[in-house]
Amino acid sequence: MERIIQAFAHEPKNRQELLEHLREAHENKLLDSEALAIVEGAIQVADLQVRDIMVPRSQMMIIKAHQTPQEFLPAAIEAAHSRYPVIGESLDEVKGILLAKDLLPLLLEGAKPFDIDEMMRPATFVPESKRLNVLLREFRANRSHMAIVIDEYGGVAGLVTIEDVLEQIVGDIEDEHDVDGDNSFIKALPSGDFIVKALTPVDAFNEFFDTEFSEEAFDTVGGLVMAEFGHLPKRNEVIEVGDFRFRVLNADSRRLHLLRLTPLSR
Repeated sequence: MERIIQAFAHEPKNRQELLEHLREAHENKLLDSEALAIVEGAIQVADLQVRDIMVPRSQMMIIKAHQTPQEFLPAAIEAAHSRYPVIGESLDEVKGILLAKDLLPLLLEGAKPFDIDEMMRPATFVPESKRLNVLLREFRANRSHMAIVIDEYGGVAGLVTIEDVLEQIVGDIEDEHDVDGDNSFIKALPSGDFIVKALTPVDAFNEFFDTEFSEEAFDTVGGLVMAEFGHLPKRNEVIEVGDFRFRVLNADSRRLHLLRLTPLSR
């Protein structure tokens, strides 16, 4: 009986204890930093709701149902998304989702006249309060990649994609439109936010945003943000520094990697 009690004495009783065990495993070299970050993300995603990660209503890139391709394509090409909500008279009237790939036949000679009603797909609607683990399960079951987020009054609050959910688990998913290369530290997003590498030199940040953060106190933006937190923050922790809000997109147990910056003065 004594041996049985000892065997179960150290089993985690809740999620926090489980995370502590995983971090001990990392310290003992049983898990590397990347594996620990992914497991932490998978566990913590159940505590997040759609409202925590959605693209807000004001930052949605939309297409109006009455627009012609000539009218909406320039903005769509600049945004470089794969899916766009199609609205009617107002933003609260989402008629469907237009996939960028469905526009390719328009390049062919003799293509049928453009009819957005025929091209767009049905939209999926979810409440702000839906848990991310439930949403991910629904995305997989319905084979959908985007959902329109509805507030408690039935109005459109924003949108969320399957990539947004997966990034909470595996970290920021970079593609050819994301920040890349050693010399690319800051990337502007269509929403008005910015993706900032934590290794961005403070002087480069000051020059880009016309700010005056101390270049003597900190070498990098990651160091500046970490000093404001007062600890090594985890993914999705948010802090306001000056006229900016920083959200941690990617971090491990040793340092920050990627930040999302939202100007507060716009």
